[in-house]
Amino acid sequence: MSLGVSAEQEELRAAVRRFLADRAPMSRVRELMETADGIDRAVWDQAGSQLGLMGLAIPEEYGGAGFSFAEQAIVLEELGASLYTGPYLASAVLAATALLASQDEGARRDLLPGIASGETIATLAFTEDEGSWDPGSARLSARKDGQDWRLDGHKSFVPDGHAAGLILVVATTDAGLSLFAVEAGTATAGLARASLPTLDQTRKLARLEFAGVTARLIGAPGDATAILDRTLDVAAIALAAEQLGGAQRSLDMTVDYAKVRHQFGRPIGSFQAIKHRCADLLLEVESLRSAVQYAAAAVAEGSPEVPVLAPMLKAYASETYFHVAAESIQMHGGIGFTWEHDAHLYFKRAKASELFLGDASYHRERLATRIGL
Repeated sequence: MSLGVSAEQEELRAAVRRFLADRAPMSRVRELMETADGIDRAVWDQAGSQLGLMGLAIPEEYGGAGFSFAEQAIVLEELGASLYTGPYLASAVLAATALLASQDEGARRDLLPGIASGETIATLAFTEDEGSWDPGSARLSARKDGQDWRLDGHKSFVPDGHAAGLILVVATTDAGLSLFAVEAGTATAGLARASLPTLDQTRKLARLEFAGVTARLIGAPGDATAILDRTLDVAAIALAAEQLGGAQRSLDMTVDYAKVRHQFGRPIGSFQAIKHRCADLLLEVESLRSAVQYAAAAVAEGSPEVPVLAPMLKAYASETYFHVAAESIQMHGGIGFTWEHDAHLYFKRAKASELFLGDASYHRERLATRIGL
């Protein structure tokens, strides 16, 4: 397994970092937080058409660039560092991975090119009101109506569900858990969407109501369990890459502040207590970086270790990011709590990301089950 970072990957990181600094700085993030969908369409279109970020890990035969998840993890890290508000995780990771994990070649060829170009914003509607990521918690039902499938029920906490033009919906059928695609628009009969208030205003969530909505079956009835296992494992590693970016940026802000904030005539960074805390945080972040790089390489090479790595990494990344973000606020002192400072935005993203896809306890239990404990 290749764990090194190539020159091309470093160039990709630098290009994405420059792009986000120029087109999605924190001032713009704060503006988009106040909008209904949090999406800057011009930036999204440029990221898709010029940089090809949405299709980076999608094979060329489906309109993508044909790179691996190792490159996509680099992009996710930079997006996490900038608190990017667009639907990249929902569309390019959750929805794209679900389609790639299916055995439905027709659906892949029909739906993936739009996701790869960025023309289609897609998402995965999995959780319901209790917020559980356990496949057994799904209650939304699908029934056959002549030649059509129709969905009845609701989904909650759907990332970018209010803005998605393609919604992949997890539903129950007589054959078991199944995956369906809904072409969503303002005229979609029976579909109602509402934005939800969120702690993390940089990531939009929605509640979706389905009342006899016509849907396309992906694969065969009962196929969704295997698709979701793969999708959620990859998504957990993708989210960990985002969390790494956020943790690194939080630490960088803290160190920079410690160099310029003076107390008793000295920079606070010169005090041993601050030095030790920053050193401990650096150790946590670098440990997370190594884990993310290993897991991303495992996904890229199709390693059988992925089902074990994913829950272990998600648990560690959630705790690390939250700890670093919380310490960042403490070491910034009073200013870290204010609306004007960015530290609290990273803290909120850290807490929301900790719960998204399941918290650390959920993933440790998932790991224990998989290794037979």
